[in-house]
Amino acid sequence: MESADDGGTLVLTRTEVRALLDLPTCIRVVEDAFRLHGEGNAPDPAIAAVHVPAGGFHIKAGVLDMGRPYFVSKTNANFMENRHRLGLPTIQGTIVLHDAENGYPLAVIDSIEVSILRTGAASAVAARYLARPASTVAVIAGCGAQGRVQLRSIAQVLPLEQVFLWDLHRHPARVMANELAAEFGFRITPVDNLTDHTALADVCITCTPSFEYLLGSENVKPGTFIAGVGVDNPHKKEIQPALMARSRVVVDVLEQCATIGDLHHAIDAGLMTREQVYAELGAIVAGRRPGRSDDNAITVFDSTGMALQDAAATIAVYERALQENAGRYISFNS
Repeated sequence: MESADDGGTLVLTRTEVRALLDLPTCIRVVEDAFRLHGEGNAPDPAIAAVHVPAGGFHIKAGVLDMGRPYFVSKTNANFMENRHRLGLPTIQGTIVLHDAENGYPLAVIDSIEVSILRTGAASAVAARYLARPASTVAVIAGCGAQGRVQLRSIAQVLPLEQVFLWDLHRHPARVMANELAAEFGFRITPVDNLTDHTALADVCITCTPSFEYLLGSENVKPGTFIAGVGVDNPHKKEIQPALMARSRVVVDVLEQCATIGDLHHAIDAGLMTREQVYAELGAIVAGRRPGRSDDNAITVFDSTGMALQDAAATIAVYERALQENAGRYISFNS
């Protein structure tokens, strides 16, 4: 076994990552990453996808300077039938952290906790700048692990009083409501009809693997903030093109959303162009574009997952692991 002084590579399991990264920290560092990107102090991240018969692999990579320059690459495998067929998680993956000055592999960590938390953190950052500050009613569509972190994330930045939970299957919404009831001081209610309740909401979060649209123009009221989180490939759909065209659309990465986000469906339908996107979130966080300025505007955050979010969260995990002497070291040079 190598130590840090011997130049080894730190290895962290999912359990160790979970212990090293809390949600408030993740929100803070993800906001920093968006700011750096918006200021032009972080290069545009890269993505790639490779599909195989039973699933696919998604690769996201970027460079981020958080006191020193790091390169981060995340590879996630997504196999929808895994749990049913093999008893394996649907999503599995790893993140590799390199020193961006000399290329040395500093750490290899499990990707799942980082992916879950950084996605929720991005919604919290977007809500902070784009939702009405007095938003009290929210709908979460999708009641898996991501639904839970989405609720916890927006509760960090908005004064919620009522949350409705919807899932394609009734049981997950009820389980999530029962599980989180004691955690929050507001009402959490599972519902069978999504659009009846999005029409009442100030905030709508969609975090599903849907291949059919969930929200249309008639399903939300003026002033609603929507975070579309589930669409991360060209085939998934959550927000109808007509609703996108009616809304002020903010994206995490423009070219990425135009390729794999709900934005790309609106572009393909001829209802939007790239030029009609209001801003990337980083430009708003950096103060280069104003955030919400009209209480009646519907605002959509098209969140496809920016590699710099992964980078910021991974760096936070790594630096805390060094402080706490967590994990173990291996040497790829031995």
